[in-house]
Amino acid sequence: MIFVTVGTHEQPFDRLVKAIDLLIEKRIIQEDVFIQRGYSLYKPRFCESAEFIRFSEMKRRIEEARIVVTHGGGSVMLILHAGKVPIVVPRLRRFGEHVDNNQLYFTKKLEEQARIIAIYDIEEIEETIRNYDGRLNELGQRATQKMGPKERLSDFVKAFEAICLKLAGK
Repeated sequence: MIFVTVGTHEQPFDRLVKAIDLLIEKRIIQEDVFIQRGYSLYKPRFCESAEFIRFSEMKRRIEEARIVVTHGGGSVMLILHAGKVPIVVPRLRRFGEHVDNNQLYFTKKLEEQARIIAIYDIEEIEETIRNYDGRLNELGQRATQKMGPKERLSDFVKAFEAICLKLAGK
């Protein structure tokens, strides 16, 4: 199963939702997919979806999923805590998906730490999903280790600090 979550940010993330739906339509993705689509205007035609789901359902879907695809926000930490390596597509300001590019900076920081598989061009999502297992092997063992509370907080604080400095122009 593939679980996709776009979080709860009030701007649509149609770019990601449409891309996944298209891969299902073309039968590139042949396993079950569930999309938590948030405020996205596009409603998937080829898989089950919901605007929002309860936290308990989110955790369950993350645990059950073979692949988790997410935005570059807070959901990433929950996925990492579950010992999963998410495919992260940051919301971008230029597409009207966020007010700034903080998700881009956060994604780059986690990519540097070999914790995620980042996609900066939505056209790469097909190949990334097809080759997910190979990408996991490239990242190595650190990527699939469950993070303890101290490590999660430390990683989050470091990434957040880097984003703040970047946004402040330092």
